[in-house]
Amino acid sequence: MDGALDTLAPVEATPAARATSLLRFFTCGSVDDGKSTLIGRLLYDTGSVFEDQLEALEKDSKKFGTQGDSLDFALLLDGLSAEREQGITIDVAYRYFSSKSRAFIVADTPGHEQYTRNMATGASTAELAIILIDARKGILPQTRRHSYIVSMLGVRDIVLAVNKMDLVDFSQAIFDKIVADYRTEVAGLGFTSIVCIPMSARDGDNVTTRSARATWYQGQTLLEHLETVEPAAADRADAAFAMPVQWVNRPNLDFRGYAGTIASGALRRGEEITVLPGARRSTVARIVTADGDLEEASAGQAVTLTLADEIDISRGDVLAATSHRLTPRRSLTARVLWMIDEPLSPGREYIIQHATTTANARVVTLHHAIDIETFAEKPAGELAMNQIGLVSLACDKPLIVARDRGDRELGAFILIDRLSNQTAALGVIDLDAAIAIEAPPAVAEIPRDTLADRLHAHVGVRGTPRRDDFIRETALGGAGALGLGLVAWAISGNALAGGAVALVDFVARPILRALVKRREPDPRDINESGAGI
Repeated sequence: MDGALDTLAPVEATPAARATSLLRFFTCGSVDDGKSTLIGRLLYDTGSVFEDQLEALEKDSKKFGTQGDSLDFALLLDGLSAEREQGITIDVAYRYFSSKSRAFIVADTPGHEQYTRNMATGASTAELAIILIDARKGILPQTRRHSYIVSMLGVRDIVLAVNKMDLVDFSQAIFDKIVADYRTEVAGLGFTSIVCIPMSARDGDNVTTRSARATWYQGQTLLEHLETVEPAAADRADAAFAMPVQWVNRPNLDFRGYAGTIASGALRRGEEITVLPGARRSTVARIVTADGDLEEASAGQAVTLTLADEIDISRGDVLAATSHRLTPRRSLTARVLWMIDEPLSPGREYIIQHATTTANARVVTLHHAIDIETFAEKPAGELAMNQIGLVSLACDKPLIVARDRGDRELGAFILIDRLSNQTAALGVIDLDAAIAIEAPPAVAEIPRDTLADRLHAHVGVRGTPRRDDFIRETALGGAGALGLGLVAWAISGNALAGGAVALVDFVARPILRALVKRREPDPRDINESGAGI
């Protein structure tokens, strides 16, 4: 090990490495597919493990390791005591490393279904996903769930790492079958590229060096691919400018600036912008940073903007290029990943956090859930923990929504439980689904009362009463009229007068009931919670 320590001293970042692009990626997949081991191996092989870390890894491998006398690279990522005791990943672990041509930030996410919310957290900032599959087990339900979440969050570039190939003798037939099955199952998820690599993360085969045990594989190693890939979602600098206002900076009477992080596009001093949701226009007077004023700023930079005009702007407003396709909306249709034990059900109210805006939101409709085995839509009355579904929400103030589904800043949100303050759901706004749902129905030309009578004839709402209800109401009305007639007979001593009272009551009671019902509001004119937000 002493020789290994000497050869694995940390590599000092070269000027070229510091100047190159940054790639954010993460690993996901089912339990024990080798995610932490793969990242640990990448760090080890690229010389990104310091000497003291390597010494600690050697000791920890003897105490907690699962690889016998060999180093257990997963321990470089699994730092929690519970993770080491159980041999699993629970929390998200982030690591930074670099090669000669690129810098990387990698997130190691858990595979257990119980910790799917942590996986979604790691995916939320990634540009590329490495989905691992154990060559012995093939595609598992959690593999499908993670693939769908990756697609939902806008990650379009995938590395399918078929791991533990050493345990199946690097069989090309097994590898080819897993690849073919995976491509078939995710064909409808919209991935731009799927690069498939056979590897052994433990032994390093095809991680940073080409495997001598898989001579039939002629593609790149994992590191070679990571160094050269240009993810479809990597850079939003070419999009139109947009910046949610995080803070109004007012240090004195002579300065009023609007601080935030540019979500997309670039901005130059003197350019015209629109303030949403009010749609007021102005021009940028200054672009202020801690290092001084800039002539231009782009996506990812934190800046303070001053404007040429006095406009009432507050936290949650959005400064955008006048050409940007942004829409203020109170109603949203979105795909959500439910994250807490208490299920989602229509009618409940939550706090919605969208960019820098916080509002109240009510779940109006749960349209369907996603069958994780087939990715098909299925009816659902509620969403349980880790289920995915399409919902419509009503908010108490307009949110500035991007039409581009790849915009994570203005196209995504979280729901927060009002009582427990837990993050209840992650949501991605789907304007295409909203347009389809909000389109006029094909039966719109049918008169409303006629359609209502047909739809509700079997439930007794503004339609023909059911036979059982008619019989019950007639019997109750007759009994009431008879009782009233007997009372009148006893008081007046005249049987004829008692009969007349009973007859009048029996005829008049249904007429009065009908008049009262006509004054009641149509249930379709009342929102689903009984009151608007």
